[in-house]
Amino acid sequence: MERTAQLVARPAERTAVYDPTTVAGSPHVRAAEVHVRAVEVLAANWTGTSTVPSRGLYPHQWSWDSAFIAIGLRHVSPRRAQTELETLLDAQWGDGRIPHIVFNPSVPLDAYFPSPDFWRSSTAGRAAGAPRTVQTSGIVQPPVHALAAWLTHRADPGLSRARGFLARVYPRLAAWHRYLLHRRDLGGGGLVSVVHPWEQGMDNAPSWDAPLARISPAPARSFRRADLAHGAPEDRPTDLDYGRYVRLATDYRDGGYADGRTGFAVEDPAFNALLIASEHALARIAEELGATGTARRARAERLTAALVDRLWDPAENLFLCRDLRGGGLLPERGVSGLVPLLLPGLPREIVSGLVGTLRGPHFGVGDRTRLVPSYDLLGEAFDPHRYWRGPAWANTSWLVERGLRLHGERAHADALREAVVDTAYSSDFAEYVDPYTGEACGATGFGWTAALTLDLLHDTEAVPSGTDLDRGDSSFMGGDRG
Repeated sequence: MERTAQLVARPAERTAVYDPTTVAGSPHVRAAEVHVRAVEVLAANWTGTSTVPSRGLYPHQWSWDSAFIAIGLRHVSPRRAQTELETLLDAQWGDGRIPHIVFNPSVPLDAYFPSPDFWRSSTAGRAAGAPRTVQTSGIVQPPVHALAAWLTHRADPGLSRARGFLARVYPRLAAWHRYLLHRRDLGGGGLVSVVHPWEQGMDNAPSWDAPLARISPAPARSFRRADLAHGAPEDRPTDLDYGRYVRLATDYRDGGYADGRTGFAVEDPAFNALLIASEHALARIAEELGATGTARRARAERLTAALVDRLWDPAENLFLCRDLRGGGLLPERGVSGLVPLLLPGLPREIVSGLVGTLRGPHFGVGDRTRLVPSYDLLGEAFDPHRYWRGPAWANTSWLVERGLRLHGERAHADALREAVVDTAYSSDFAEYVDPYTGEACGATGFGWTAALTLDLLHDTEAVPSGTDLDRGDSSFMGGDRG
């Protein structure tokens, strides 16, 4: 029996009183209790072939959710983590894109919008090679998948090799990166562009306000928002934002999902940083399979240089989004600009600048907040409860924690690790939380919150200062595991 099933069969009782300021592993909260509750969340969200982010609000498989979920699942069931990624990759399109949603045909159409009948992937996406037997969306999400595949392999290399896991997923992951690098370099500067806010994953971040303002919204009567049946309206994107999302998606669909033709094209620092991290991971996977990773490492270095050249703002000490349709960097300070901290090739002065911004007045981590807010605390658009306009999320805090640890900021990384674990447990693994109070927002029992909490609980080996992701001596890449 897998450890997942064993643990769920013997659930531990939670402590009667929980102090969210205590550290996981203290007398008040044992790490084992957090572990068991996180495993229960993932077991409850498991469909048999993949994990839904949440049973009510998000009843299908989401792309970057599954990558983060696999990273946590590897600690309790490496086989299930492999299956998570394999199921997602089975829905890959012929042009290499990995769709952001893979729809479960047993879920009613009105349970989520946009539903399969909106995307019409098998017909509208035929020229791009959409699968005929699986219904998907037509847009993508951040490329965390190669990193997740490598970490999953390292959790149990024997099982991975026996199943031929890496040999089967490597060509698909390579095709995914090829699609992004060849079809999405819309600015011609070497970076990947997103063509819809949902692709970047931070749907209603204030960085999108200016590019979206140029988009005429779809009529309100043309769609019905299923999300408001599961979340408070004040926590969700506005109807106006949703109308613009629908218009962009409709135009992309009606254009046969051809890239570069819509009115929205943005180079985003987090999306590109995750691609670079996954290029490093693909180099490791290639070497495991007996090939060379030299070309991929060189590509990762070129992408890092392009990221610095095009998106780094030394005056703000932050990476910013570049609007390709409006021209120039967007001034909004978002958590996306901190995510490149996870890259090994950043110049030291940029690392120092990012750490200063993280701990300064705009994000306040370690002073005003324990977790990383999704948006500038001092920004006019800041809202501590509204989706990506201020609340803190487990996945972005996890990425920043990894970056801090990689670059030798151990004390700050430890504090952030403890904050994520504590807040996840006290909020019942909420989708996102108020960055000041830790109050739960959105769905509870959320998949990646549980999974990344597991990863922080179990992947406790410190990364020595000065280590490099592509050398094999960083626990972020799993290189020191047998």
